[in-house]
Amino acid sequence: MISPIRSSGFQPALVFAVIFGGVFLLHVPLLQLPYFWDEAGYYVPAARDLLLTGSLIPHTTVSNAHPPLVMAWVALWWKCVGYAPLVTRSAMLVIAAFSLRGVFRLASRVANAQVAIASTLCTALYPVFFAQSSLAQVDLAAAGLTFWGLTAYLEKRPRATAIWFSLAVLAKETAILAPVALACWEVLRFVAPRQGWMRGLWIDSSAERDTGAGKRILPLLVPLAPLALWYFYHWSHTGYVFGNPEFFRYNVAATLNPVRFLLALVLRLWQAFGYMHLWLLTLGMLLAMLRPPVKDGGIERSRIAIPVQMIFLVVVKVYVVAMALIGGAELARYMLPAVPLVIIVGVSTLRRRLRDWSMAVAVVAVAFVVAWFWNPPYGFSPEDNLAYRDYIVLHQDAERFLEARYPMAHVLTAWPASDELARPWLGYTTRPMQVVQIENFSLEQVVSAAEFRSHFEVALVFSTKYEPPHPVLERWKTWEGLKRRFFDFHRDLPPAAAAQILGGRVVYSQERKGQWVAVIEMEQSEIENAKLSCGPRGAPRFYSPFLGPSR
Repeated sequence: MISPIRSSGFQPALVFAVIFGGVFLLHVPLLQLPYFWDEAGYYVPAARDLLLTGSLIPHTTVSNAHPPLVMAWVALWWKCVGYAPLVTRSAMLVIAAFSLRGVFRLASRVANAQVAIASTLCTALYPVFFAQSSLAQVDLAAAGLTFWGLTAYLEKRPRATAIWFSLAVLAKETAILAPVALACWEVLRFVAPRQGWMRGLWIDSSAERDTGAGKRILPLLVPLAPLALWYFYHWSHTGYVFGNPEFFRYNVAATLNPVRFLLALVLRLWQAFGYMHLWLLTLGMLLAMLRPPVKDGGIERSRIAIPVQMIFLVVVKVYVVAMALIGGAELARYMLPAVPLVIIVGVSTLRRRLRDWSMAVAVVAVAFVVAWFWNPPYGFSPEDNLAYRDYIVLHQDAERFLEARYPMAHVLTAWPASDELARPWLGYTTRPMQVVQIENFSLEQVVSAAEFRSHFEVALVFSTKYEPPHPVLERWKTWEGLKRRFFDFHRDLPPAAAAQILGGRVVYSQERKGQWVAVIEMEQSEIENAKLSCGPRGAPRFYSPFLGPSR
């Protein structure tokens, strides 16, 4: 069998410089934005604690047991350059460029330079990757290091394989999925028939070379060691292994339901092959496979070797299944280690079977850029495209208004606005404000808060979930019931309804592409600022930095 490993011929430093320059220029309008959602709730506080105290385990937010590599990277930049969103986002763009360099190297090794350039471009423009590139979160870094680990694995460099995958698991614990899945794939070589078509599913699959499989398996298991050491360190300092009990319940214990698994599996398949206009590439690939390979000078254009495609399939499959089984929030960023592999195979197939394949890739790239600005007709996370910028701008404006007009007020709100108001170093306010926190702005929570309105003078309400104007499944009540049961779905009350229940009036409101924010002033002549020490279940609480969730 011909080896799938080829050389691109490009200078690595030059490729990285070009990628970083392009990524940086595309993100210039976003670099000054304050921190968003899980950035504000966990990753930035954790990095800040590391910077100020040297502690690998955060103390201004509840530890979720995420390994500290990315937080240490951000803290190092702050130490060298200074604490500012511009510095944070620039540091993350370096990681994004390095990850794209890994995609380029991987694609050039399994295909050729043309496929590598097109795949890297499509990955960079894919809305989820693009949006995550400047956000201080860990999934993109784990994905990028996984690509480097896959490349080393295919190049039969066991030491590099172990190092890259070990770094990946120190970026995020779920990165262990790829090396363990590949180790299991190598083990299957021993039980596969010695003769027949199945032997062609593995690289170097001849029987006489099976004795070397152990050397391929061991480097894939090495990353278990640093991950185990981190968990032991975390347990010795906190008393729990896999994050605080609420985090573990939300992301693992509460997800182990067969019905939820099947629903999440469908969603993960969509995120791997169709989400944010990715379906165009998948459909194009399937249609292209109906055509014969293009011949140049009588020679068929090459394809990615079947054993390599099987390796990609193993990684994609394990992420689809595992991320359907765990993870309370079905976030698309969890699939970042899998989607670029789909892109590489899709682009390679288009090149192999379409003479004008570059035009097809250009259509996909344009569709990805359109998806930066276009919100789909179903609920999605704003962090998956530039909707996160709309959220930040809405909250910046509302919280500046709130700080200017009610600087000494107690503010009723929900996470993450509670962090934004109480922590000026997140970039939303200039001084901390006093916050009373509820879980969300559902009818039940707002009614509960109305019973304790003597504890706040104003309320900052906002859309905690994106709801499209005309959702594709709006008439299927069963779907909403399933979302409420398995995916923590709720409907936020609109500002006018919340104001009526709370006994106030809307003094500020703003809306952007399906997201909104409003300030409600309580219409009471005199309000006691009594401190709420305890109350019945569901009652609002005075703000604590440990209340906000994180994924």
